[in-house]
Amino acid sequence: MLTILRRIVLEFSQASELDQALMHLVSQVKEALATQCCSVYLADHQKQHFLLMASNGLAQDAFGRTSIGFTEGLVGLVGQREEPINIANAQQHPDFIHAPEVQEDHFQAFLGTPIIHQRKVLGILTVQQEHARVFTENEEAFLVTLSAQLANALVNVEAQGLLEYHGKQSIGQHHKGIGGAPGVAIGQMIVVHPKADLTTIALTKDGNIAQQLIIFDNAVDRTFAEFSQMSEKLKKIISDSSLDIFDVYKQLLGSDNFKVEVIAKIKQGWNAESALKLIVDSYVVKFEALDDEYLRERAYDIKDLGNRLLNNIQNLAEHDQQLPEKFILVAEDVSAAMLAEHQHLGLLGIVSLTGSNNSHTAILAKALNIPAIMGVEYLAIRQLHQKHAILDGYAYQLYVTPGEALISEYHYILAAEHQLQAQVKEVEHLPALTKDGHSMSLLVNAGLSSGFEYSQNVGAEGVGLYRTEIPFMNRSCFPSELEQTALYRQVLESFSGKPVTMRTLDVGGDKSLPYFPIIEANPFLGWRGIRITLDHPEIFLVQIRAMLRANYGLGNLAIMLPMISSITEVDEAIRLINQAYYELSSELSSHEREALVRPKIGVMIEVPSVIFQLEDLADKVDFFSVGSNDLTQYLLAVDRNNSRVASLYDFYHPAVLRALQYIAQISHKRNVPLSICGELANEATGALLLMAMGYKKLSMSAHSIAKVKWVIRHVEYQKLQQILTKVLSLKNTVSVHSYMHEQLVELGLGDFVHAR
Repeated sequence: MLTILRRIVLEFSQASELDQALMHLVSQVKEALATQCCSVYLADHQKQHFLLMASNGLAQDAFGRTSIGFTEGLVGLVGQREEPINIANAQQHPDFIHAPEVQEDHFQAFLGTPIIHQRKVLGILTVQQEHARVFTENEEAFLVTLSAQLANALVNVEAQGLLEYHGKQSIGQHHKGIGGAPGVAIGQMIVVHPKADLTTIALTKDGNIAQQLIIFDNAVDRTFAEFSQMSEKLKKIISDSSLDIFDVYKQLLGSDNFKVEVIAKIKQGWNAESALKLIVDSYVVKFEALDDEYLRERAYDIKDLGNRLLNNIQNLAEHDQQLPEKFILVAEDVSAAMLAEHQHLGLLGIVSLTGSNNSHTAILAKALNIPAIMGVEYLAIRQLHQKHAILDGYAYQLYVTPGEALISEYHYILAAEHQLQAQVKEVEHLPALTKDGHSMSLLVNAGLSSGFEYSQNVGAEGVGLYRTEIPFMNRSCFPSELEQTALYRQVLESFSGKPVTMRTLDVGGDKSLPYFPIIEANPFLGWRGIRITLDHPEIFLVQIRAMLRANYGLGNLAIMLPMISSITEVDEAIRLINQAYYELSSELSSHEREALVRPKIGVMIEVPSVIFQLEDLADKVDFFSVGSNDLTQYLLAVDRNNSRVASLYDFYHPAVLRALQYIAQISHKRNVPLSICGELANEATGALLLMAMGYKKLSMSAHSIAKVKWVIRHVEYQKLQQILTKVLSLKNTVSVHSYMHEQLVELGLGDFVHAR
């Protein structure tokens, strides 16, 4: 039966026409269960009814015409109860409705099961039989299993636009993805396909080996030059380590291994196109077979590189697509190179069907401040070209052909955002002080786009989180102590006289290094953060020495340890930091040694276990810093990169808020300085609640500092205490969001309520 199930679902998902797919489906199910009738009804939620779409056993004239209300008949009952209903004699059931046009009077037995995707009923699958009997447990289990598997396939069919019952394009379709970069974009979508596609190449041999070698060599030179030009263009806009992707491309083009492998294939008689395809495909297969998400992303980079080489091999004429003045870029895989090509041509936002928030594209999009969503599920790219859309990078939603009301709402949001940006700049360099004199310290999260984040013009009082892993990620080997020292020195000097908190290497989970692969079944609960660096003290010590050297004569460095889950880890990390400090001291003269400062050491509170060890930690470290992103993820057991459970990931969950309150209470009791550096601090509502809890330092993106400062300067601390008391008594996230939105409006801060 399992083989039959797989075949039915596979054939349905590959169908190009819905009517034929449904008819084939009901015929296969009828045969598999040896019954006399199988039918499928699809839900029309706008009209609140189920429409008979296909049947093997009912009258064909009723297809597409007979509808059953969501609260009517046995089909409606299955939808209402959201569970299978198995009846020996359907016509005697009180909910049975006689519909003469479907010609089902001779059927007695009825089994119906809902087709549900993410709590939404998409349709009903039924089987019927003339003989009155209850269908067996095995028959019911088969239909339930089939319906569950069909749900994903049916959503995919719906996304392709095949569920247009009356030939009309549905209005306001929306699709959810994974956050790439925040922001809102409204405009026409332009679908971009690679100029050349290796998947279309048929393997061919060519006897003129010398000529094929020349073609390949010229293509490499041209592609190398193209990547150099792209990189130079972007360097004029941003100073960012994410641009290293172009160096990776160039290194691969210049590497002996890659070129030698292609050349070897050419010498075996394959033409240049085929040789390139054989080698690129072999690389892609190796990367895509890996469990590590970051390494799988590299398969996309290899594909992009291969297609660009193929484009030059084929010497394709450049036919630039006619682009509108402003547009949203959509592609199966929006690569870093593709983003670089389009960012100066009126690019409003990007939508990529593949990728994650860890991809090079997402990193570049954040650096360029371009809204982006990645990994959009069930999206048929061929349906999107030149369609109007709204891209919400905050809520990770793409609205295709939205209605006028939704467009007006988002235009209002954009207008309000622009107005707010101009308004809040008035307080950019003023202190973060409430109306009744409560002072806050606003810091910046840094490590993605150095040119902007290091600027003194954003009103930050220092760096609350510097992500040191980014320079490690976009390289082919670990950076040396000298390289790290130069980079850290640049950051510390940029904020001379102001505190800079550097987090030690935090890879693993959704962040990995291409030259240090970590393959795990559950990476977020695996070898990551401090666990890796303690297992590899040679990596940890080099980084600490580099930080200490960079801090020489400046004295504004603090070191933060990520992913701490036990006191033992803190003891070991401090031992190594002390070792690095004394090693460096011994290399200096007594006069020089005076300028070498031992920095303050703190821990990130992001693993729930340490919440219950705060009293013990207070005796060992100088400060606490909450990582609200991971703390929320671990408290709620929700993978924040998984779009299927994204709705469960919420900073305003009562458990998260109460945990944050408890951390603040213990920190205050033990007089340990406390900050927070997750996304919660970026939001007006989050910042106000954190301030009321007792958090003195909030670290956030550079773009958020002025907005948060404006909000702080327009509230009274005493009022926030009252709001917090009420919030901590609420029992669900919906209530928290609703109450906080009401309070922002009452405080005259309604414009800061995001549409999400």
